[in-house]
Amino acid sequence: MGRVVLVTGACGGIGSALCRRFVDAGDTVLALDRDAAGVNALAAELGGAQVEPLAADVADAAAVHDAVARAVAARGPVDVAVANAGGALGTTLAHTDAAAWRRDVELNLNGTYYTVEAVRASMIERRTGVLVLVGSVNGLTALGHPAYSAAKAGLVSFTKALAIELGQYGIRANIVCPGTVKTPAWRARVERNPDVFEQLKKWYPLGDVATPDDIADAVQFLASPLARVITGVALPVDAGLMAGNRLMANELTLDPL
Repeated sequence: MGRVVLVTGACGGIGSALCRRFVDAGDTVLALDRDAAGVNALAAELGGAQVEPLAADVADAAAVHDAVARAVAARGPVDVAVANAGGALGTTLAHTDAAAWRRDVELNLNGTYYTVEAVRASMIERRTGVLVLVGSVNGLTALGHPAYSAAKAGLVSFTKALAIELGQYGIRANIVCPGTVKTPAWRARVERNPDVFEQLKKWYPLGDVATPDDIADAVQFLASPLARVITGVALPVDAGLMAGNRLMANELTLDPL
């Protein structure tokens, strides 16, 4: 499509799928990740001509601003920004100390704010732009990882604020909320329990969990002209998890659904 697309957390499972998807669509991708070696390798894998590797931690506002500014000078202004970088430390409140809480909020909530701030003024000036945030079903209901979940819940509110304040400039903002996704982030849990994905599938009405490409599909749609009047939306991409609890419904009705 010939756009300039910023993707943060570019080296992760979802991030690399996003970068590949936009490159395949003919876009120029500004691939940002704190793993400098990893993002350089990703750029080489995808074809350096269409990919600008940026090494920065989204939790460092100045680093994000400077990296994006350098890339814009080389590649042109950002048309689409996908704030994908994220991660979780504390699994429960009992295992979350103040440092873990700060890190989860700084990475997932503040890091997304810093990412948006790096492109917002340019989009306003040009009166066009698309912002797609990557949240989580954890931001919609309680599923563990309390600090991460609180940060992701904040992103839903942030998305709505962006939509209502920036719509007058032709800028759209939406958030996708994945459920379980088969990414390398699950490696340690899979090593502890190789059957973890099969065990989780029972909670999903479609009987499956997402792949990074499933999330990329949703993001690419929201970033496209097909979604030109969609803004302020929190879209679960979760095989039906947020639709309700089929197992509980079975017990309530005493009649398998």
